[in-house]
Amino acid sequence: MQPPSHDPDHVLDALYNWCRARSFTGYNKHDGLNSPLLRLLLGWSKWPRIAAIQMVMRSPVNIRPLLLVRKAINPKGIALFLLGLADRYHATGNPEFIEQAKALAPLLDKCVSPGRWSGPCWGYHYPWQDLGFFAPAGTPNAVVSSFVCEALLALYRLTKDEGLLRRVKGCCDFFLHDLTVLQDDPRHLCLAYMPLPMRMRVMDVSILVAAVLAQYAAHAGDNSTRAAAARLTRYVVDRQTEYGAWFYTDPPTDSHIRHDNYHTGFILDALWRYMEAGDDWNFLGKYEKGIEFYAESLFNQDGSPRWMSDRDYPHDIHGAAQGLITFSQAARHGYPYAPLSRKIYQWALRRMYSPEGRFFYQEYPHFRKKFTLMRWCNAWMFRGIASFGRHLGRHHREPPP
Repeated sequence: MQPPSHDPDHVLDALYNWCRARSFTGYNKHDGLNSPLLRLLLGWSKWPRIAAIQMVMRSPVNIRPLLLVRKAINPKGIALFLLGLADRYHATGNPEFIEQAKALAPLLDKCVSPGRWSGPCWGYHYPWQDLGFFAPAGTPNAVVSSFVCEALLALYRLTKDEGLLRRVKGCCDFFLHDLTVLQDDPRHLCLAYMPLPMRMRVMDVSILVAAVLAQYAAHAGDNSTRAAAARLTRYVVDRQTEYGAWFYTDPPTDSHIRHDNYHTGFILDALWRYMEAGDDWNFLGKYEKGIEFYAESLFNQDGSPRWMSDRDYPHDIHGAAQGLITFSQAARHGYPYAPLSRKIYQWALRRMYSPEGRFFYQEYPHFRKKFTLMRWCNAWMFRGIASFGRHLGRHHREPPP
């Protein structure tokens, strides 16, 4: 079904209103362990936990209501809405979007991870079992915290509220003092996903943190965070393959995930933010090689997002959102990705959008998962379409530095 209008502003308004009417609460991709029924039936050890998460995540229909999983606010989702509102303000100059962001930001205070950490930090509201670790609900992690910091920085740049910058500083202390250090030498720094005993080196973690540290350094003149950002970035950049990709982990054998869609976009966007904040363009060639691989290997000709470079399905809405962000920003800086951005946008509207104001989850060859996950589907697409509207909604183009 086609939306009543293809105009990004119309879609963004409908999307935001749908989410606001539900107080920005919803289900999450990996929240199966919040089911009291699964705890009762499967017990509470490693493999039953993994089975529960996978069963809920892979179901062709949303079985969370049947399993009594509660809807909740996700801090990364709130951060994505804030970043989208900032982009809408930059695109239109309408101060209403700043006011909406200021009204939404206090929800982040309700999601701060409990515990004695070096500064405010954020995680997920559900327990999380991985092959190598178990994280209780509320355990802070680097990825969620970095997205929250990006939102706080975006709002700080609009309002100049020093309290927002102080919160980012506190979270930088969490990054540098609480996360498990996996490699530390004069050239490289690698941080773990969580402040837990773990050895898995996830590629996007270190560079997402680096981007936050570099931006904070630019605003506050903090040389210590600037130096740490450079080492974190160098660690990730030095692990780019000859053909421009990054494996999900270092070494690649630590995960079954190889070159997947949205984590590749995370790395590229964070690398650009690092270079821009520190005026350090030494890695520009790495960025250009990486985004070329991203475009050629992780998107199809019709704009649909591939799951991995060697696997087409499922077409996940998160991948479409990430493509809109990465390619629209690159196009704004003179790179030739505006046509691909428009294809992704058109595919998402044609195949994954309901005119009531929400996006579907995944597409397979013969069916679609037509339910909505608040953060995974709607928050990401709000951020993606807002970026698309900001960077490709005007004729102005900035050349690459």
